[in-house]
Amino acid sequence: MNLYGHAGQWLMVDCGITFHSPLCTQAEAKTSVLHKHDVVAADPWFISQRKEQLAGIVITHAHEDHLGALPYLWRRFKCPVYTTKYTAEILRRKLARDGQGDSIPIIEIASGERVDIGVFNVEWMLITHSLPEPHAFVIRTLAGNVFHTADWKIDLAPVTDKPFNSQAFKQLAKENILAMVCDSTNANREGHSVSEQQCYAGLKQAVSNAKGRVVIGCFSSNIARLISIAKIAQETGRYFALFGRSLQNTVGAAKATGHWPDDLPVLDAFHTGYLLPEEVLAVATGSQGEPRAALNQLAKDTYRNVSLDEGDLVIFSSIVIPGNEEPIENLLKAYKGRKIHTLMAEDSELPIHASGHPCQQELKQMYQWVCPQIAVPTHGELEHLEANAEMARLSHVPRSLTGLNGDLFKLAPHGTVVKQAVKTGRIALQQS
Repeated sequence: MNLYGHAGQWLMVDCGITFHSPLCTQAEAKTSVLHKHDVVAADPWFISQRKEQLAGIVITHAHEDHLGALPYLWRRFKCPVYTTKYTAEILRRKLARDGQGDSIPIIEIASGERVDIGVFNVEWMLITHSLPEPHAFVIRTLAGNVFHTADWKIDLAPVTDKPFNSQAFKQLAKENILAMVCDSTNANREGHSVSEQQCYAGLKQAVSNAKGRVVIGCFSSNIARLISIAKIAQETGRYFALFGRSLQNTVGAAKATGHWPDDLPVLDAFHTGYLLPEEVLAVATGSQGEPRAALNQLAKDTYRNVSLDEGDLVIFSSIVIPGNEEPIENLLKAYKGRKIHTLMAEDSELPIHASGHPCQQELKQMYQWVCPQIAVPTHGELEHLEANAEMARLSHVPRSLTGLNGDLFKLAPHGTVVKQAVKTGRIALQQS
């Protein structure tokens, strides 16, 4: 949840959730009411006290950590939400599931469009990430222009949407960008991120060599990965199926907005139990070891549609998110105990997972194209923010601002920066 203020008005960029992590501080552990299965959102107290000044909410893309809190928190804001067609479809499905229907006014914006939202002029700039229609924003005000990257990477073969277009970002150098607020998730990784297209070859090799059923665990929002797997199913003589409601919902949204190829059929999961083992290629939820997800049920042999047998293969086309090491290790032990093969991304000869975030070479390239006066690293822990700031320094950005959640930076046209802190924190949102 990011807030930009100007001339007595505020603009919110994203409103996401995360899941309760065992990595919370001791202070949080003593005072928190968070439970194991709660979702967690940024504490909206600051802007809730000023909701009459909130001109609107803009959503960069459809990942849960960018839009997942809206069904819970929107009643505290009651302002329009602006986003693109695919993200709007995902959001509407979430609202319908929560019984809110059309309660939130959602305004669909086309890629490249510029919209006045109160005193802010916001431009949607198509970028590459790991799902359809990810966008960065240029937020223009009389006090200066801010480039907000959101989640991004430089991907010349992204599977969904258009390849990364550097020309659009090079043009920003002519606009005297006051500040670039930039994704730091992979700022401590050298080099360049792996293209989503490269995962196709690694996954196809693994599936082609498998003798029995193959189940792939990946993030359910990653439509690009799902399309690649569906193509691999066709090319290896297997049927493609989805195990888990969130996967079915994501593919449904992609079909409804034209992002799913018409020639890639999806088999009802119910029918997979009647197929020969060598005919099954499924994607399952639960790559982080979630106890109620499909991968966990398959490991315990309690999944209702199909059972895995000795010699079948489970592929983890994902990273291990810090804090999830133990549940994932328990999942691997359960498969091993039943003599079901597993393949982790770090053990594959070819890439079977690609991050959706920029590494150091990409960060330097973007800073050199945009030429902001100030770099404001965001997303990640302090080590990631500091690594991002170092990339900005190496790219000749005059100044970087790294801070904590709740820090408020006051930016001015002549380079004056005032920093203050506002009340912030995390709140638990009990899932139904």
